[in-house]
Amino acid sequence: MSLVLTSEQTMLRDSTRSLLVKSAPISHLRRLRDERDPVGFSRPLWKEFAALGLPGILVPQQYGGMGLGHVEAGIVMEELGHTLAPSPFLSTAVLAATAIARGENEAQKQEYLERIVAGDLIATVAIDETGKHRPEKIALSAARSENGFVLNGAKTMVLDGHVADLLIVAARTAGTPGEIRGITLFLVNGGSGGPRAERTVMVDSHNAARLTFDNLKVPGSAVLGTVDGGWTLLDGVLNAGRAATAAEMAGASEEAFARTVAYLKERRQFGRLIGEFQALQHRAAHLYCELEVTRAAILKAQQALDESFDKAGPIVAMAKARAGKSATLAVQEGVQMHGGIGMTDEFDIGLFMKRVRVMQELFGDSNFHADRLARLGHY
Repeated sequence: MSLVLTSEQTMLRDSTRSLLVKSAPISHLRRLRDERDPVGFSRPLWKEFAALGLPGILVPQQYGGMGLGHVEAGIVMEELGHTLAPSPFLSTAVLAATAIARGENEAQKQEYLERIVAGDLIATVAIDETGKHRPEKIALSAARSENGFVLNGAKTMVLDGHVADLLIVAARTAGTPGEIRGITLFLVNGGSGGPRAERTVMVDSHNAARLTFDNLKVPGSAVLGTVDGGWTLLDGVLNAGRAATAAEMAGASEEAFARTVAYLKERRQFGRLIGEFQALQHRAAHLYCELEVTRAAILKAQQALDESFDKAGPIVAMAKARAGKSATLAVQEGVQMHGGIGMTDEFDIGLFMKRVRVMQELFGDSNFHADRLARLGHY
């Protein structure tokens, strides 16, 4: 398949870009940060997303969605990377929508997917329990009790977990941490009656939460997928999130690169534009090549998810690893080429560095995915 966007995908990119440039430029992120907004994103903007159908990109048409694929979801994520706009698109429209749509429970699809499409439901996944991404290390327990389960444990780095109406929680119903057998996914209500949530404002001014489950009872109907057999679904959902996160990093790195090149063309030193210095030209050219290769890898990973969802793990791992490396290079070069002023809050370039740092860790950093790719190849 060609590694270029179709005309329809280009139209989606342009309409999303137009919305974000108008309603959510970087000043939008600054305002939410400086006002210490309790939600952390704009609900009116999310409704604008819903008016364009964006929350339903991965939702099948029979539930009101657009029935598109991960390439299209990646297009939206990439545009979010350009403006750094805080949005529940990743948590709700990618992670949660993928989990529920592929969970093979018709009642759950009927109950939640249409609400996601309408922008009326904020949903997310709760997976990690330590400072690093280690999904197989799940220890949060789900013990059988009467006609349901009792959840005990804690989750960290739960995207939008402080405002989520619905949580998809990975818990252990059998086995021990480190085993993929015995993991079960549960649909748990957020807010009142749900787990205790502590909001975490991250270094990039986006939002996550720590969740504490203290003898939280859920009915048997809350199981998403099968008891003890949730790993396959969870792994697929994580791959969708990894590809989407890589796309956002691509957007952030390309925007940082564009801003840096513009600065090289206007900043003067020793009576010359600094962009005329060959050393900086070489660094910019190298970065451009890295970003182009990464863009191709990410698009290939998204296409793999659309063509063969369950077999896309290796290419997704490669794309996430490359995206982390090239995005880190892009923002570091951007700050360095801006000089000392690049370290100040006055210039936006530092905001891109902070966002990329968080995205690098989310769902596994470059080292995690390099190791994962080697293991998948039986090295």
